[in-house]
Amino acid sequence: MRLVQITIPSGKQQAVLDTLEEEGIDYVLTDETSSREATSVVTFPVPKSAVEHVLEQLREVGIDESTYTVIVSAETVISRHFDELSEKYAEEEDHSEELISREELTTKAEELARSTPTYVIMTVVSAVIATAGLLLDSPATVVGSMVIAPLIGPAMSASIGTVVDDQELFRQGVRMQALGIGLSIGASALFASFLRATNLVPPGIDLLELSEVAERVAPNVLALAVALGAGVAGILSLTTGVSSALVGVMIAVALIPPAATAGLGIAYMDPSLAFGSTILVFVNVLSINFAALLVLWYEGYRPKSWFREEQARSAMLKRAAMLAVAIAVLSMFLGGVTYDGYVAATTEQEIRDGVADELAAVDDSLSLVELDIRRTGTIPPQTTERVVVTVGYPPGDPPDPLAERLDARIEAVTGTDVTVEVRYVLRETT
Repeated sequence: MRLVQITIPSGKQQAVLDTLEEEGIDYVLTDETSSREATSVVTFPVPKSAVEHVLEQLREVGIDESTYTVIVSAETVISRHFDELSEKYAEEEDHSEELISREELTTKAEELARSTPTYVIMTVVSAVIATAGLLLDSPATVVGSMVIAPLIGPAMSASIGTVVDDQELFRQGVRMQALGIGLSIGASALFASFLRATNLVPPGIDLLELSEVAERVAPNVLALAVALGAGVAGILSLTTGVSSALVGVMIAVALIPPAATAGLGIAYMDPSLAFGSTILVFVNVLSINFAALLVLWYEGYRPKSWFREEQARSAMLKRAAMLAVAIAVLSMFLGGVTYDGYVAATTEQEIRDGVADELAAVDDSLSLVELDIRRTGTIPPQTTERVVVTVGYPPGDPPDPLAERLDARIEAVTGTDVTVEVRYVLRETT
């Protein structure tokens, strides 16, 4: 519930009180002596979902944006009339019991995206920690970097600014998001370059062997679901007035680790690493904004003035369309990665089955110990370049050379020229 306090301009007192009585709202009226423009102050409690409706009714009788208005959260109201008022708004389909008012939502967005110095410092620190976590291959450290990332405010501000027709809030949200992404990638690249130059990380490290890095180099379409879910959860956490701390972590999941991975790719001059993770960053940030924008409009948030609603609707449709097109274009890469992963898995199984058949045809005592398939290509689709087959054989004479047979069988599966290497391992028997 909310406690609303409004200073009533001269000549508006009776109209305001009549409006509150028509709505069935209890109020307390006190004299205002600090200003000649206001003659009294009215204080009244209302359900959270009723704030915006009541303020709209009061605007019709002269309470506009220039009128001093304070809205605070109230813990308890003991009043029979208030209970009846709560039931009234709970029964009305046009009012959700959970949604906060447009004014509260805008204030929350401004507060979350206000302090630039703190935002910069926390973003840089979270990116550095994420980079360390990736290099350590430590999921716990990567999660820790997400907890301190202050990205939820800017991610939500642009969408809120669009639906309420607050262009300054929209521009601030866009600027802060661009700043956050740039800082995350830049801080990660600089930190990784320092670690590499000082040999604090082993020189021969293979970044793609690190599971925390590998999963963000070739993201599939499931990453899109994560980002859209983060956007929906983020905006709902603000519109319902609940804590956004945990939801902020969800948004950071979609942005900080991929940005740190892109920084690693830059530091290690690995195009495939930088490209895939950068695409993931942009897909995620666009998807978060797209989901938040649609949820806000669906929930019924509009500008304060009715004549600005058409302008806001036009802006919303244009920006939503632009986001949808951009997401669709970038998602082609995710779709390509998903398809390439499917092809790689089926090809590996076909090669494994073919090798097993060839070994059985030559000698039943031979066994496939290990199959190492190496693929090449900066972006999907990748091609099978080299296959290393490790064959186990029992004590006795080594088997006849199998390279030519296996080479023919594997190239029949892949349809390309593949380098095949066969290694033999003596299998001990007991």
